[in-house]
Amino acid sequence: MARGERLELDGARVLVAGATGVLGGSLVREFSARGAALAVAGRQSARLQELSDEFGAHTEFFDAYDLDGAGDVVARSAEALGGLDVVVVAVGAVAFGAAESLPDDVAEHLFAVNTLAPIALLRAALPLLRSGGAIAALTGVVSERPMPGMAVYSASKAALSAWLTAVRIEQRRRGVRVVDARLPHMETGFADRAVAGRPPRLPPGADLEAAIRRIVDAVETGTAEVG
Repeated sequence: MARGERLELDGARVLVAGATGVLGGSLVREFSARGAALAVAGRQSARLQELSDEFGAHTEFFDAYDLDGAGDVVARSAEALGGLDVVVVAVGAVAFGAAESLPDDVAEHLFAVNTLAPIALLRAALPLLRSGGAIAALTGVVSERPMPGMAVYSASKAALSAWLTAVRIEQRRRGVRVVDARLPHMETGFADRAVAGRPPRLPPGADLEAAIRRIVDAVETGTAEVG
């Protein structure tokens, strides 16, 4: 595939990690609607089975704390699909509270899930992708506009965004696209599943389906950042 050419998703081999969450599941549905062959990874076994039944997806159990296992998830998915063209990571965790109120174990958890796990998965995918392939991760608007009461969460997402920016430059010669999805707040129940603290009053959620379409469009076209 020539550099800059549109990535045809009909028949493309796509791995979605974090597929058992709301955003990840919506991404699976959109990629499937565009004809992609799918592998899905997540930590909810029952939901993985549902995705397999509904979309014919290859499934992989993945816990964000198992960084050593990230490479195996990617390798087995590539073997099952006969290669990979796109890898998208939609794992995440959030905590709320003033910076001084969150203990070290919460900070460690957020950076493991929001930064280190996505990096481990995408790093393992890069050698498998050919020119025109793509990696993508969901960082959120906080990666560019850190929010009070969400300092650690914002920092963990900003770190992932910085990694994506550097990798985009590194991969330019190879023609591998790198997409940073800086999504606004959406009503997915994510904030209500915080590992610590209570969410502040949040603005009305953005349109979920429209946001998912923008992400998949960006994968197709090679758009670097999408919000």
